[in-house]
Amino acid sequence: MDVTLHLAQEPEADELLGRSPLAALVGMLLDQQVPMEWAFAGPHTIARRLEADDLDAHEIAAYDPDEFAALLSAKPAVHRYPGSMAKRIQQLCAYLVEHYDGDPTALWESAASGKELLGRLTDLPGFGKQKSQIFLALLGKQLGVRPDGWREAAGAYGEPDAYRSVADITGPESLQRVRTHKQQLKAAAKASGK
Repeated sequence: MDVTLHLAQEPEADELLGRSPLAALVGMLLDQQVPMEWAFAGPHTIARRLEADDLDAHEIAAYDPDEFAALLSAKPAVHRYPGSMAKRIQQLCAYLVEHYDGDPTALWESAASGKELLGRLTDLPGFGKQKSQIFLALLGKQLGVRPDGWREAAGAYGEPDAYRSVADITGPESLQRVRTHKQQLKAAAKASGK
């Protein structure tokens, strides 16, 4: 994995996301209740605070939980809820260590189908169906991970030129198109009283 992503909208953070499967997974995990750029800049901030060039699932899983929470809480905080997200990141890394020897690429390298890969992603701590489908779409659209049936397994997020999620962001213009789509969804939900 060595591509250029534009999710954090910061060159160094995006470079890490493009070369580090764990950074991309952690960014996706953080992508809730904060702006997308903030979430996807998080892995770079964590790596810097760990004085490392990349994230390591073994190291993070073994880190003292209170110290890891403090690391994410230091100003500027990695997330709006740094303590709970520190716990979730450690749970994700522990799961990867236990099931994939700490190697996130093992999630998709041996997946025989998009459906199987979606199941593996959904099994990850902190990954529900929607987050898993979005990450599957990101893998397929931008990272070249395309097991048979990946688009179908990703649902609407797998559609070409959909501009629904981070999977479709390749620069400032597509970022704006995704934001516009999300605003339209919120307005429609508000209008229908949901």
